[in-house]
Amino acid sequence: MCGIAGIFNVKEPAAVINEALLHQMNETQFHRGPDEGGIHIEPGIGLAHRRLSIIDISTGQQPLFSEDGNVAIVFNGEIYNFQALREELITKGYHFKTHSDTETIVYAWMAWGPDCVKHLRGMFAFAIWDRRQQSLFLARDRLGIKPLFYSTLANGELIFGSELKVLLAHAKLPRTIYTPAIEDYFTFGYVPEPSTIFEGVYKLPPGHTLLISRDKPNATPVQYWDVSFDPSAIVLPDDVNEQLITQLKEAVGVRMVAEVPLGAFLSGGVDSSAVVAMMAELQSDPVHTCSIAFNEADYDESTFAKEVANRYKTDHFEKTLAVDDFELLDLLATLYDEPYADSSAMPTYRVCQLAKEKVTVVLSGDGGDEVFAGYRRYRWHMNEEKVRSRFPLGFRKHIFGLLGELYPKADWAPRVLRAKTTFQSLARTPLEAYLHSVSLLNHQQRKELYSSNLKRELQGYHSLEVFQRHAANCQTDDMLSLIQYLDMKTYLVGDILTKVDRASMAHSLEVRVPLLDHKLIEWSSRLPSSVKLKGQEGKYILKKSLEPYLSDNILYRDKKGFAVPLTKWFRGPLKDKLKNALLSERMLDSGYFDADYLTRLVSQHQSGLRDHSAALWSLLMFEAFLRQVVDESSTVARVA
Repeated sequence: MCGIAGIFNVKEPAAVINEALLHQMNETQFHRGPDEGGIHIEPGIGLAHRRLSIIDISTGQQPLFSEDGNVAIVFNGEIYNFQALREELITKGYHFKTHSDTETIVYAWMAWGPDCVKHLRGMFAFAIWDRRQQSLFLARDRLGIKPLFYSTLANGELIFGSELKVLLAHAKLPRTIYTPAIEDYFTFGYVPEPSTIFEGVYKLPPGHTLLISRDKPNATPVQYWDVSFDPSAIVLPDDVNEQLITQLKEAVGVRMVAEVPLGAFLSGGVDSSAVVAMMAELQSDPVHTCSIAFNEADYDESTFAKEVANRYKTDHFEKTLAVDDFELLDLLATLYDEPYADSSAMPTYRVCQLAKEKVTVVLSGDGGDEVFAGYRRYRWHMNEEKVRSRFPLGFRKHIFGLLGELYPKADWAPRVLRAKTTFQSLARTPLEAYLHSVSLLNHQQRKELYSSNLKRELQGYHSLEVFQRHAANCQTDDMLSLIQYLDMKTYLVGDILTKVDRASMAHSLEVRVPLLDHKLIEWSSRLPSSVKLKGQEGKYILKKSLEPYLSDNILYRDKKGFAVPLTKWFRGPLKDKLKNALLSERMLDSGYFDADYLTRLVSQHQSGLRDHSAALWSLLMFEAFLRQVVDESSTVARVA
């Protein structure tokens, strides 16, 4: 696992690349690859790389060149089928000088051009410089496990990097806030692909490539892969459970190749436990597992992790954390570089810190909920969809909309008793309803939060457009498949994978995600929705398949997740910090927020009248972003 960076002058072939600047950009991501650093510069192009050595430790240095020296690559990730590809490429006449997966990509490019990505199985973000074509080829893996940011500057330079901070090290990068990204952030809790919080700075979307040459400097990303849900295309075979285990075991097995210590996260949930069970089946030595426990029972699931560890006799490593572990708060803004509001980033950071004490590579269970329909919100949405499908939209808007206005709000109650929320959802279209269910601040809250100036700048933009754009590309009439698809395009990559990448790379730890193997997803996406969500049981087929491997205690309980006690923090130890941050001159003078509404949010929460913890956390993270990223990077730019 590594970090990549580069500068490509798309206008001037003979342009001199600033070596000191490229070095500075590369060093901002030192944490991603502390083992080695490399830079290559020639007229018009500069490539940089930070290396975390995992495979072919002795000869896998980057940038890496083809035998004739005309093709160079910087690469972040792992290619799991590189050995088979290597043999195929050798038969085509290519000569290898290393045993690294990186060199395989070089010759795959030379053999197949942009289609090389279709031959790769793994997680990756890479840049290939082809001197013969005077072109730069950027690529990102199918699910977006590895990040890749880029921007074209006014001086003709295209710059790219594994993290946004790499680009912010360039003095000529504009720091203009992209106002639609503010709307998206307060809706989703992150800025969804392909946007970033800065205007003119982009994330290369998952499953896309970008080929830029001096004769085509304004190229746009091209999609090479997408999830194709077609649950009507398969007759469920009698041995479907065995097929699932075979697919899962193979996805885990290809991710167990490493020349450094390897282990697994073990939370005690279905997904991480499944990965550990498969690993134990595939190796004779005990699996190294790690988990964190909490000092309060309401947040602690360590007993379930221990149950799995004992069953498979793993070498288990556990550390107990205080629930009130909020000292990382100010670190998060610099870790994520743009506003990011998932508070579970803190325990995720801690479990990565713990894992690094024992191993360099870990396998995780991320992705299981998206792939096999495990989220509780899927059940709620499908239950409501049964009602929505019986009445026309006009009727629903009139009747349920009126009931939603009249019914009292009851955030304190279990969701089944929150009739106001249900009525409001039934009055919406399916996309509007699902957006509402995943929103940090709902549409009305965002309208009250934004200043008049920000509303004018948004010009009517609404985050629903993110869902509408993706839904237009999802070729299915199946509602469960559609919301799974939406989550894969937004929440999975923008929240889950972003969280894990930054938290793990902060500790120079590589995380591999077998449940996001694209072959497993291509297989599972053809399964009928009825075997993923059966009645009120999410991940039904996965759980049934795992019954020989895990107890019902692991498979059929409600999972708590990595929650943190925000409500209590904001009324107790973080009370003053919250008020001082959200009502600071920086926030009030930013021009984005209504001061009276900010004051009301803080007051209502701290008095106990309402629970605004999710909204307040998102605002606290936005303030930290303005203070630690915008202010700091602007100072760096002025100095440079």
